[in-house]
Amino acid sequence: MPQEADLLAVRTPARAERADAARNRRAVLDAAAVLFRERGAESVTMDEVAAKAGVGKGTLFRRFGDKSGLAMAVLDEAERELQERILSGPAPLGPGAAPGPRLVAFAGAYLDFLLANLELVRMSETASPGARYRVGAYRFWHLHARILLEGTPDPDFAAHALLAALSAVHVSALLAEIGEGRVREGVARLARSLFLRS
Repeated sequence: MPQEADLLAVRTPARAERADAARNRRAVLDAAAVLFRERGAESVTMDEVAAKAGVGKGTLFRRFGDKSGLAMAVLDEAERELQERILSGPAPLGPGAAPGPRLVAFAGAYLDFLLANLELVRMSETASPGARYRVGAYRFWHLHARILLEGTPDPDFAAHALLAALSAVHVSALLAEIGEGRVREGVARLARSLFLRS
């Protein structure tokens, strides 16, 4: 049976790197974040990011591979911040609340993160078939939900089902069709319903 301590093993780790590499990485991530926010990730080229960051294109491509890799790196910091709030922040998102309220708080906090980074998350999720499920962040979100759902029917599947409702492609389509308010209400209702016994 997984425990909260198991989340530490799948948490997105901070990278250890040389000072010059860290400066270049910070410059690239800051430049990419500004350009993505101003113009949308789809319209920004890797060449533009390299120029704004003051690094060579080769450095950018070697470090991040492609734009989806860069998008994932930009998301990394926001994901780590949310993971820290889950592990040690105030309840109900952090420890100290009952599983039901914690799951509802997690679903809402993840939706906030998603809406703030929707285009980048969508890009990282669709980079290649199954990309969403291979990233460490997804494993963290899934394990957290699965731990909270322990004692309910099939907590493993229920955690995947909740996260499927929070995929960027799905949420993007729903925002256009039913609006943010109904998406928020529906996600909270879904999280609460996972605790109903069958």
